[in-house]
Amino acid sequence: MTRLLASLVLLSFAVTSSAAPRLSRADQWWADIVALASDTNEGRQTGSEGYLRAAETVERRMRAIGLKPAGERGFRQQVALEEQRIDYAGSHAALIGADGGEMSIALGADMLVSAGGGPVASRIDAPLVFIGYGLHLPDQGHDDLAGLDLRGKIAVIIAGGPADIAGPIKASNRAERGKLFAKAGALGYITLTPPAQIEIPWDRQKLLSTQSGMYLADRALRSTPDAFLSASFDPAQSERLFAGSGHSFAELAALADASAPLPRFALPLRLTASLAAQRHTLTSPNIIALLPGSDPVLRREYVVVSAHLDHVGIGAPINGDRIYNGAMDDASGVAAVLDIAARLKAGRRAKRSFLFVIVTAEEKGLLGSGYFAKRPTVPKQAIVADLNFDMPLPLWPLTTVLAQGDHESTLGDAARAVAARRGLGLIADPLPNRNSFVRTDQYSFVRAGIPSLAFKFGFPPGSEAFRIEHEWRANRYHAPSDDLDQPGILRAEAVKLDDYVAALAMAVANDPARPRWLPTSVFAHPAD
Repeated sequence: MTRLLASLVLLSFAVTSSAAPRLSRADQWWADIVALASDTNEGRQTGSEGYLRAAETVERRMRAIGLKPAGERGFRQQVALEEQRIDYAGSHAALIGADGGEMSIALGADMLVSAGGGPVASRIDAPLVFIGYGLHLPDQGHDDLAGLDLRGKIAVIIAGGPADIAGPIKASNRAERGKLFAKAGALGYITLTPPAQIEIPWDRQKLLSTQSGMYLADRALRSTPDAFLSASFDPAQSERLFAGSGHSFAELAALADASAPLPRFALPLRLTASLAAQRHTLTSPNIIALLPGSDPVLRREYVVVSAHLDHVGIGAPINGDRIYNGAMDDASGVAAVLDIAARLKAGRRAKRSFLFVIVTAEEKGLLGSGYFAKRPTVPKQAIVADLNFDMPLPLWPLTTVLAQGDHESTLGDAARAVAARRGLGLIADPLPNRNSFVRTDQYSFVRAGIPSLAFKFGFPPGSEAFRIEHEWRANRYHAPSDDLDQPGILRAEAVKLDDYVAALAMAVANDPARPRWLPTSVFAHPAD
């Protein structure tokens, strides 16, 4: 989208007329995406001027809907962050064999180092050990850490896990592995991805690695210790890690693809590295609005509806375009929350209150939602549920809904009942090894002990929707082509999902009983 067109669109939002026709809900949903994902906002990098312009747009819409500010200052809750950028040109790494032979690693090409979590170590010298999937789930009968001594070592793990363990359980364990491995004495971990499980092509991952990472400035709120390595290795180069081990990456990748048991063994290699990084502090706001409930008692409890505003900003050009607009990820989710807020405001008041929480720094590791879940602007124990939108992808007709977390709490039963009344079905996550359950902001609420769901259009395996979703991920996810010119966006279908979630939100808000964790859920006790 050209800057001129974007400017005209934003101007149209600033100019109102009593004679102007009211937009349909589907057209308003799209107008909100246009306002947020225009080139003018430069990809909404957390804390950037473009992000702040987008935040002001959201605030104006919240005021126009008639919502009340529920931040610390007006609608805003400021989140203090530290930004870190890996200086790949000033860093180097190598694999050292048992005979002292050295294999150079091209940092930023062969191996990518995470700039999130916390300050990276300046120097690393540690042996490598392959520990399979790296899952510590003894209650589910699987423990890759059992009997291992990880002290002073770097763990090498591969994507996947046993098929008989639920996706959210595996995903949650993976999300906690930094803290888990550090507690076991490890200095870090390297993740390998079998070629069949690649979500984003490695060439695009390399481009994204040139961007900065972030973590919460308050060290007490971080889950990963300082100087802990989190890295990933190019699938085309991963065979190098197994030289002289008696195993091959191809062998282990095939086992992982089949969710089969994996061996664990020491690798006859050490990783040595010198890492340079630049850091600075910044703040970026969450945006929080309130729709009060009607019940004298229950109005002091809150149902949260959430989405993230940030995207990945300006980055390495692809086909000459450097602006990563994030139209579907997640301007579409923010537009959905605004649509639901307007729908709920126009209808009969619910008994409980609603909080509409638009968070920052999701792309940097769920930081804005994590901050809000730990330091909410209402009493934490008063939040009964979170219903989250992240990249719902209205690219095919809505017939099924993917509601991540539906088998963990009583929210799942409510979600199925509301879906049945609307002629919809709920489906299981068709790609659980993607770890989507822990890559959306609802997981921050789950970690705080709050039952939560995250919503997408369903894409059953083998369906046309599955094919479309796969192609969109491969070509547009975290790429400049997730822009306002992409084809196939079904506006009328998008608001059908909004209607469904609004109906579910009302059901939860009017139920005398709070949502509760199921006895079988591993999330009944907060992780923090």
